[in-house]
Amino acid sequence: MIGFPLGAATTAAELARDPHPRLAELRAREPVSWLPELNGWLVTRRDLALDVMRDAETFTVDDPRFSTARIVGPSMLSLDGDAHSRHREPFTAPFRPREVRDGFAGFIEGETDRLVTALAPAGAAELRRAFAGPLAVAVVTEALGLVGADTDTVLSWYEAIVRSVSDITEGRAPGPAGPQAYAQLRRAVEATVAEGAGSSLLARAAGRLEPPEVASNAAVLMFGGIETTEAMITNALLHLLGHPDQLALVRADFALLDGAIEESLRLEPGAAVVDRYATRDITLGPAAIQRGDLVTVSLTGANRDPEVFPDPDRFDVRRANARLQLAFAHGPHYCLAAHVARLETRIALRQLLDRLPGLRLDEAHPAAPHGLVFRKPPALHVLWG
Repeated sequence: MIGFPLGAATTAAELARDPHPRLAELRAREPVSWLPELNGWLVTRRDLALDVMRDAETFTVDDPRFSTARIVGPSMLSLDGDAHSRHREPFTAPFRPREVRDGFAGFIEGETDRLVTALAPAGAAELRRAFAGPLAVAVVTEALGLVGADTDTVLSWYEAIVRSVSDITEGRAPGPAGPQAYAQLRRAVEATVAEGAGSSLLARAAGRLEPPEVASNAAVLMFGGIETTEAMITNALLHLLGHPDQLALVRADFALLDGAIEESLRLEPGAAVVDRYATRDITLGPAAIQRGDLVTVSLTGANRDPEVFPDPDRFDVRRANARLQLAFAHGPHYCLAAHVARLETRIALRQLLDRLPGLRLDEAHPAAPHGLVFRKPPALHVLWG
């Protein structure tokens, strides 16, 4: 494409390592830009990002190239219109705000207490794998009612699927590990449904969807529930512990904790991008998009739009409009489990800060978010006591 020199100079490696300076340039000069490395358009301005995510008729996920569908098959994540509603609706009831509060708070408190109690005597830990990941797995398996799979097994499935999806998005052929992990997950879902436990969300969904549809939707809920929450907890800890002045504000007034979570989501959404495909020729900002083109929305770029968020690179737990962040996407594909993820992160951070005195980053193991599609520190080493 002619006329997008910044996009032509942008590499996937740069966006995975430290995307924010380049995204700021693109947002200011090429807010819809053609990136040869992605073989598609990248949208970085918040108003244009909203235009894309709200208009599922023009910008669809229902395309054979959609990365997650290539691993797990059609699901609520990769369908639009009536088909999307049919796949999503059987899973919505437990994730409404009141149901989340009544149905999950006690379980999350108990699981968090168990994990923190096990960690506390050590005085040091790598919290992504020892805390955030296991907590996210426990909550999502509880929510689905999945039986017969332990935390390590579920984490191994999730990591294999995430790796395959990332490979596809970055233009590489996925290896066999992702499909193999999904096949194992599907067998666990089928066993749960066959057991027919009345309290199982999977068993209830099986009354309205075909078995492959239950499995594919379970996979994307598990995939999203683990990825979103593990990243939320890990990134929020990194932001708070890396900004002692902001951490002091939160410690002095825990009512600011929700603002800290929203601000962390704004600065580093766990899912950095969402993909859509144009169903017709359309002009979006400066770009003449053609039918069939890949249109990738940078949630990371939109979340630092200075037209909406003044001084956008600053972590400010008192930012009045932080909840305008788009980390959970927008429109028909807004994250189904956003309320659970927020509750989980709030309880997790509160217990960690309350029960691990002097919690701080381990300077011997520097941490920074990384990833083109999914962004969080590969590891988060901390000390306390």
